[in-house]
Amino acid sequence: MKRLITLPVGLFLTVIALAQDTTTVDGPWKYSGMASINFSQVSLTNWSQGGESSYAINGLSAINLNYSEGKNSWDNSLDIGYGVQKIGERNPAKTDDHLELLSKYGRKITGNWFLSGLLNFKTQFTEGYKETETGRVVISDFISPGYVLLSIGMEYKKDDSFFVILAPISGKVTIVTNDSLSNVGSFGVEPGNKSRSEFGGTIKIGVNKDLMENVNFSSTLDLFSNYFNNPQNIDISWKALLNMKINKYLSANISTHLMYDNDIASVDTDGNPGGPKVQFKEILGVGFSYKF
Repeated sequence: MKRLITLPVGLFLTVIALAQDTTTVDGPWKYSGMASINFSQVSLTNWSQGGESSYAINGLSAINLNYSEGKNSWDNSLDIGYGVQKIGERNPAKTDDHLELLSKYGRKITGNWFLSGLLNFKTQFTEGYKETETGRVVISDFISPGYVLLSIGMEYKKDDSFFVILAPISGKVTIVTNDSLSNVGSFGVEPGNKSRSEFGGTIKIGVNKDLMENVNFSSTLDLFSNYFNNPQNIDISWKALLNMKINKYLSANISTHLMYDNDIASVDTDGNPGGPKVQFKEILGVGFSYKF
């Protein structure tokens, strides 16, 4: 419970400390981003129509730091999200939990084409649970899984609003530091091992565009194929965020995340692993926001 509450509060305080309402440009450097925190609460006392008291809090932050000078381009982004809800007397449960760091360097070859290198790291902050008939089962944790992707290839980048990376040389490492998860072979690692390495090809597509005044759409699509193990089973991660700024401090946002990984088993109501499935998450929020 303490960890579940501390993280979103810490995120909120960080946003307050850093947020500005402008895009900062300092020579070849450009700094921008958005952050929001949403809260909802329902309190019922002797309510004849039924229902349960509840609260929910969700925070999002996306920060970009880009460098461009001459033929060199270096783009960095940090994407953080965390959400908690509590319904009635049930235990608090996460509604969102992600941390993603992306850094890519490009050297212009011709026109809008760059020779590109990419580093991508993804994980979560706290333990994830599956409610079963016998109680809660831990199914994920901090760096369990953690994903590290290193890629070399070509990038097409017209401007800051759109890019495509074609990387035929890519190494992907899945890390599972939680002993109880690694011992049963979660997330595709061999039982007892802490990591799993793959070699293959990557395609990454990114969009970040203002659709109209105070309405921004951003999306990334990641595709990875393991050359040596079922290359037809392509790992998919597709994230999208629509942020609508109402005024200086209020906003509404919709975020979605679709995932498929053939190495991630589903968990049934008894806590037993099953086959891989398409995963999907959607979050709609209205609340306090800064765009910077």
